[in-house]
Order: sequence, then C-alpha cells, then structure tokens
Amino acid sequence: MSYKIVVKKSAVKEIEALPTKILPQVTTAISRLADTPRPQGCKKLKGSKDNLWRIRVGDYRVVYIISDAIQIIDIQKVGHRKDIYE
Repeated sequence: MSYKIVVKKSAVKEIEALPTKILPQVTTAISRLADTPRPQGCKKLKGSKDNLWRIRVGDYRVVYIISDAIQIIDIQKVGHRKDIYE
C-alpha cells in the first residue's frame, strides 16, 4: 500500500532552486517515500511538535510529516543541511 505525497508550496520552490546535479537524486528520494515512508537512515526530528522526519540526500535534507492514518507524506522543507534546521 503506497502513500500519497503532498509537497508544500514553499518546498516546491526549494526543490526548483536546487542545483541541477542533485535535483534528480532528491526527486527520486521523495518519490521512493511513497512506498517506504521510513527508509533506512531516516530520522525522527526531536523537539518538533509535528511528526517530522528527515532523509539525507548527499548534503541535502528532505523534511517531511508522515500521516499513517490517512497515508499521506507531506514534504515540508528541502534544502542544504547547513540551512534546513533554522
């Protein structure tokens, strides 16, 4: 059973602004979340009131919320690791 992926408007802009060499890797990683919402190496972010998770794609991070009850993955932020946690 696969999850539906929803991307926040601001995250769409962040994805569009990614360097061209990392873009295909990030989009592939996001599409894989539909089948595996908690892939190996993913982490639940501590101190967040939401159910925030993150995956690593090289030096970039994808931060998302998993809603198991309604099977939705909501992409919140995409960006370089030095900028993403601010």
